[in-house]
Amino acid sequence: MQPLLFPYLPNFMTEFVPSFSICILIFNCIVLQGCDGSLLLDSTPAFETEKNARGNLNSVRGFEVVDEIKAEVDRVCGRPVVSCADILAVAALDSVVAERLNHGLEGLSRQCTSIGFNGSSCIDQQLQEPGLNQRDLVALSGGNTIGLSRCLIFRNIIYNATDIDPAFAKQRRATCPRTGGNTNLAPFDPTPAKFDTAYCSNLVKQRGLLTSDQALFNGGSTDKLVKTYSLNPDVFWNDFAKSMIRMGNIKGLFVYC
Repeated sequence: MQPLLFPYLPNFMTEFVPSFSICILIFNCIVLQGCDGSLLLDSTPAFETEKNARGNLNSVRGFEVVDEIKAEVDRVCGRPVVSCADILAVAALDSVVAERLNHGLEGLSRQCTSIGFNGSSCIDQQLQEPGLNQRDLVALSGGNTIGLSRCLIFRNIIYNATDIDPAFAKQRRATCPRTGGNTNLAPFDPTPAKFDTAYCSNLVKQRGLLTSDQALFNGGSTDKLVKTYSLNPDVFWNDFAKSMIRMGNIKGLFVYC
């Protein structure tokens, strides 16, 4: 299947941090009672899907890449034989490899997990049923090392949080006013187009862009691991690869799209 993917990736790969755009589709599937490719489903008059949720609308990208590849695979095979979820996983792998970010995404996708938690107190509860642990949470959250977030999503932390570096908050307020500018973008770390550990280093400095980010380094049980990742990139890359595979193996409802 992989040779069929390559003609569809080059144009998309010219966008800023395209690997993040594809990979985030995997991260945003439902963790409990989820289904394969749930974020790819279109809304209907009777049902609104995740695609139009507040945090995803006009933010998550790459749907058309999966649609085009799915159509081509179905055409070559003469019938639908590969799920959208598996196409998404392989597309994410190839987009990452194309940027030489070859750490992880080795397994095909099966029911994925959202890693956006509101605080460290609910980490264990959220991960218990999927079979993931705190190390998986921190490693998968490290995927935020590539990509951007909208002002609408991080406005509250830069104006109201007490566990944030004042200089960092001031810097982000420059492009994210209290009102308006909802679609203005800001990176999760200083190197948003590079798969590194700058995200973890930011957390140690209290420069997490989202509440769920800084909760990983806020006097709790995950502090030590965040610090380890910030100082040892090889440990992070190894854990990220393993956690991606475990996340891809989460069981849930099956929907063939």
